[in-house]
Amino acid sequence: MKLTASSRVQFTPDMSICRILNGMWQVSGYHGHINPKNAIQSMFKYVDAGFTTWDLADHYGPAEDFIGEFRRQLAATRGETALENIQAFTKWVPRPGKMTKKIVEENINISRRRMGVDCLDLLQFHWWEYRDQNYLDALRYMTELQEEGKIKYLGLTNFDTSHLKIILDCGIKIVSNQVQFSIIDRRPEQQMIKFCLEHNIKLLAYGTVCGGLLSEKYLGQPEPKRAMLATASLNKYKNMIDAWGGWNLFQELLQVLKEIADKHKVSISNVAVRYIIEKPAVAGAIVGVRLGLSEHLEENARVFDFKLDAEDYSQIDAICEKSQDLYELIGDCGDEYRR
Repeated sequence: MKLTASSRVQFTPDMSICRILNGMWQVSGYHGHINPKNAIQSMFKYVDAGFTTWDLADHYGPAEDFIGEFRRQLAATRGETALENIQAFTKWVPRPGKMTKKIVEENINISRRRMGVDCLDLLQFHWWEYRDQNYLDALRYMTELQEEGKIKYLGLTNFDTSHLKIILDCGIKIVSNQVQFSIIDRRPEQQMIKFCLEHNIKLLAYGTVCGGLLSEKYLGQPEPKRAMLATASLNKYKNMIDAWGGWNLFQELLQVLKEIADKHKVSISNVAVRYIIEKPAVAGAIVGVRLGLSEHLEENARVFDFKLDAEDYSQIDAICEKSQDLYELIGDCGDEYRR
């Protein structure tokens, strides 16, 4: 299996990434036990298939440690030059409060040690409380560490448009913002996409397959009880579906997506991901990986074998027009984390 050239995008002038990023929230402990040895072996399969870009965080359990061990094994078996072919994007998610350079640097150094790198490819910053403006100090210190060669690029996670503007107005260079974006949750279309296009900022989309709910598995099925939703992702995105329009409307959407998927000889999840990566400003979609437990390499590769046409968009939009406006209900990107 070989991914097509369209599977990659120029994320920065000197960094190409896979447009499906391997999401490592699934190793955090909220999605069941992961065997470390099996996980590392699985990481080789992903990279060999062309899925070379990883999305993780300091609080995703052993995710940073897995990257570090994978890098060590990759260099040992294939040489140091093999490391140039992988990208690992981590996050720093501190508790709000006073920020000093010492605090920032100590936390960034922990990620560098765990991941086995001198310089982080991309550090994505999340802040829980906008009223605490210490986030600007944190970003200024991160910029200093960037100048010292410890961070290559700075990104954000779940910042809304107005606070993204505040950060840019302070002279802080941001290359990306990671936001929830799916057929169900199209809030980035309200303000975020336009702003990012104007300022050359890329979007990294998560929640694109709603934790697996956007799949054939749930087509024609009765509404699942909470006890049946075995992972944190399923619970989270079931809440989004409830706010969006409920299970019956979701079934209408799945049926339409199934018709589109059959037309293109792909899966519902493929259509859901393709729908988002075709959106302006979107560099890639983060699809969770359950390392060592299940792999969807061949299925995910099919995302790059087709394009949605005008009829497909019309069918999807016709369903979404019946739904609630999540921007009105929740607010801009990331506002669900700050209520």
